[in-house]
Amino acid sequence: MSITTKQFQLSEDLALIWDFLTDMYEKGADNGVAAPFFEYAMHSNWMDKSYTDLDRLWFDGDKVVALVFYEDPVTNIFFNIRKGYEFLADEMIDYAIAKMPNFDDQQQFILFGGQECLKKAAEKRGYKQVFEYEDRVFDFGNELSYELPEGYRFVEPDKVDILKLARLCWYGFGHSERGEFVDWDKEDDSDDWTPAKQYHAFLESARDLSLHQTHDYDVIIEDSNGEYVCYAGMWWVPENHLAYMEPLCTHPDHRRKGLAASALTLHYRHMKALGATHMTGGADPFYEKIGYGKGFHWTFWKRPNKEEL
Repeated sequence: MSITTKQFQLSEDLALIWDFLTDMYEKGADNGVAAPFFEYAMHSNWMDKSYTDLDRLWFDGDKVVALVFYEDPVTNIFFNIRKGYEFLADEMIDYAIAKMPNFDDQQQFILFGGQECLKKAAEKRGYKQVFEYEDRVFDFGNELSYELPEGYRFVEPDKVDILKLARLCWYGFGHSERGEFVDWDKEDDSDDWTPAKQYHAFLESARDLSLHQTHDYDVIIEDSNGEYVCYAGMWWVPENHLAYMEPLCTHPDHRRKGLAASALTLHYRHMKALGATHMTGGADPFYEKIGYGKGFHWTFWKRPNKEEL
């Protein structure tokens, strides 16, 4: 066995990491993030990519066996280890402590339920768990059945208006306190149309650059006026029988009407027919309410600073 390392290069390693993460993924194993998590971050405008050359891969010959990387914020550090290579846990934790971002002592390790070797390595170095939560997953052995409310309709995948989708995401993810829809074709620097249009440009670029996001399976809902009001993206990962739902947002004026549940129901019907066995969700109580169960158990680990000792 000959273990080597390599620093991540955004321009050439995305496909390599996708293959590694899909290869080591096991439903219910809770052994780190699924492949879309990494690629989605790398194509998102909220992700600070200034330090991606600090991300490190471990190889056994030509095979990737481990990965340390950050997401958002840059002080959140993640780990993935292939089965049989748990002996690398100490080295990976040491590397993260020494080299990964740790601005203002804010570095924390995000470790999952099945990553006991990493938890033990972190504990040996004085780290303690400070927080935890459950990211819910829907098991397709169950049925998801929420119909679309009256007055709304699904948008055909081949008729998506990227500008209208960007506008929905802009307000759906809280970029503006304004709730009402606005005319982005109107030139008025006194409001937030300019940054919103920039968001449209980003979204259009991300859809073009992403190697694996399957936009043909996205679900978009519009109201009777033709305005987009709910969006549920989809990454279909057939190697893992995984329907990775990301992102999900609803316009503030149309929340609590059952739109998100009906969007996820359509995902369930489409993806189950393709062979998916489970679909990701999130930590919001909404997911458990509509039938999602145990999924990815996130735990957050920090080392007490001098003032806390």
